[in-house]
Amino acid sequence: MWAIDNMLSVKHLLGIKELNAADIALIFKTADNFKQVLQRPIKKVPSLRDTTVANVFFENSTRTRLSFELAEKRLGADVVNFSASGSSVSKGETLVDTVKNILAMKVDMVVMRHSASGAPWFLANHIDASIVNAGDGTNEHPTQALLDAYSMQEQVGSLKGKHVTLIGDIMHSRVALSNIYCLTKLGAKVTVAGPPTLIPKHIESLGVRVEYNLRKALEWCDVANILRIQLERQNKPLFSTLREYALYYGVNKTMLDSIAKDIVIMHPGPINRGVEVNSDVADSKQSIILEQVENGVAIRMAVIYLLSGKREIE
Repeated sequence: MWAIDNMLSVKHLLGIKELNAADIALIFKTADNFKQVLQRPIKKVPSLRDTTVANVFFENSTRTRLSFELAEKRLGADVVNFSASGSSVSKGETLVDTVKNILAMKVDMVVMRHSASGAPWFLANHIDASIVNAGDGTNEHPTQALLDAYSMQEQVGSLKGKHVTLIGDIMHSRVALSNIYCLTKLGAKVTVAGPPTLIPKHIESLGVRVEYNLRKALEWCDVANILRIQLERQNKPLFSTLREYALYYGVNKTMLDSIAKDIVIMHPGPINRGVEVNSDVADSKQSIILEQVENGVAIRMAVIYLLSGKREIE
């Protein structure tokens, strides 16, 4: 049994922007404890046996939804899954009414993914239950950024002064924005790299460098987090073909082997193999993609547990 000495400074996890460095450190410390739990023969604790969590997903998801559900069940919580498809949302019911009806069933916490940026903030102003943002539009994906930074720390130690490059579709990636907020709060130096059409204007105002040459971006960094090309969010073509993108910005083993240092390779998934990253990189010893998946459960356990206000891990 471990005691939690501190509490988060926030009631909800709406975005990394609202967290401070102490919050992030507390989440990481709590995740360390839950990683120990996940190594046990019985990978569960009854810490949230009196808590009900609703996973309310208005957008398709596989990895994130499964990771949250597993985290909740590992904590002993009762879990309710809600999908917008086939629900009353398709009949015109509002977001607030949908969630209020769920809460009327005595739900304590809501994990929500929504295609509209800002939806979790809107909901937080209308309901009392704690909300965890599982991704909102092109805005933020806070638990992904937390698990990414946590995974980086396992590999390279303290992130203060470390060089991290985010490669790919920066403009449409909520993972990119949350990563930037999280990494800069932890003292890392961040570069974003990709085609000019996929780099937002004025992104330097967030304290990051911009690099359009992939080789230079890789030579500079200690960790490369490769992001998916999000064609479903692009209203118009922003590069000619996927083949052209792969030629100029796809990370391959030949390029990595020609750089005189070992770079940690990451990807939040799903991977478009042969586009943003080749299989020989994704499956290489430098890759920690599967470690990210494992750490995602521990980080989400930590977030849900800390937001519940419990004081001890059994």
